[in-house]
Amino acid sequence: MEFLPSFEKNISFYIFCILSAMLFIQLLYVFFIYIRFAFFREKEKSILEENNFPAISVVIAARNESDNLYQYLPLILNQDYPNFEVVIVNHQSIDDSYNILNAFKLQFPKKLKVVEVERSKHLGTGKKFPLSLGIKVASNEILVLTDADCAPTSENWLKLMVSKISDKKEIVLGYAPYKEEKSFINKIIRFDTAMIAMNYFSFALAKLPYMGVGRNLTYTKKLFNSVNGFKSHYSVISGDDDLFVQETAKKKNYTIQINPNAFCVSKGKDSWKSWTVQKTRHYATTGKYQVMKKLLLGIYPLTLILAWISFVLLLVDNEYRLFAGIVFGFVLLLKWWIQGRCLFKLKAKGFVALLPILDLFYAFLIPWVYYTSEKTTKWK
Repeated sequence: MEFLPSFEKNISFYIFCILSAMLFIQLLYVFFIYIRFAFFREKEKSILEENNFPAISVVIAARNESDNLYQYLPLILNQDYPNFEVVIVNHQSIDDSYNILNAFKLQFPKKLKVVEVERSKHLGTGKKFPLSLGIKVASNEILVLTDADCAPTSENWLKLMVSKISDKKEIVLGYAPYKEEKSFINKIIRFDTAMIAMNYFSFALAKLPYMGVGRNLTYTKKLFNSVNGFKSHYSVISGDDDLFVQETAKKKNYTIQINPNAFCVSKGKDSWKSWTVQKTRHYATTGKYQVMKKLLLGIYPLTLILAWISFVLLLVDNEYRLFAGIVFGFVLLLKWWIQGRCLFKLKAKGFVALLPILDLFYAFLIPWVYYTSEKTTKWK
């Protein structure tokens, strides 16, 4: 068998042309986007030893989160940070959140600030109103946002997130993985979360920031007020993180924090239905994404699928089988190495062994979830 095919213009030739084009695009993503995160090195300041810490406000919007507040709020209130407050907006809750928050307020009278929002038919259930309210009453310029069901991975979470803030950096994108559990849906959720993070960290480093996650996000009140908060996308149920970042992340005023001690971990959904409902709520923002960012996010899975289809079709052609296998295998191994390094940085190494298969599965899964899930406009 000859190594090189004859390249006569037949159906296999055109399929190979498609394969080559798709693999070339995949390589562009590797060399211009993912490689930046794969070889990103933290340049941590000696923030843990410094004595001059800026005052900060942790802002949390909570709705019917009594159990989570009881379990996780102490991990935030007991952070090793000398000058901070925690602002909780208890948004129309009907559980025991009021009593739990008042008990914590007695224990931390100078550190915890609670804003009660009573139930009203005139108020929606989205996060943007309570977050805006919490930011408005926050006493400090630097804001750290998280959710009531999130647990910081260390007592230095606030120090590490705030260490990235400077005169030139007004936004810090953090990471918020889900707890590992022994279920198939949990594996899907954790892989989805890791892939999303790999994307938004890589794109940010490539000067194409498009999102962060509200479970672990830092920015300044000045920046929030400069765009009138969430006004431009207030009608969209989600977007307090991704649309806000797209609107405000400009001129290198953003950075990332991937120190494992700065993660915020939460429990993922426990059923396929609840997860797809959550995903659909997040998809509500995609209509407001810039066209270029939509294309960049959509081209990768499309070219991946087409590359695999083209490769499989060429396997039945004796003339192209070997050459196509070498070309495809080279790109696959290169992607495996680069994206595997990204997952290691996110402490998601358990997915690396099967990454090429999971990557293809994910390319089919997410569009399917997007087009088949029921639409929702509710939060909690």
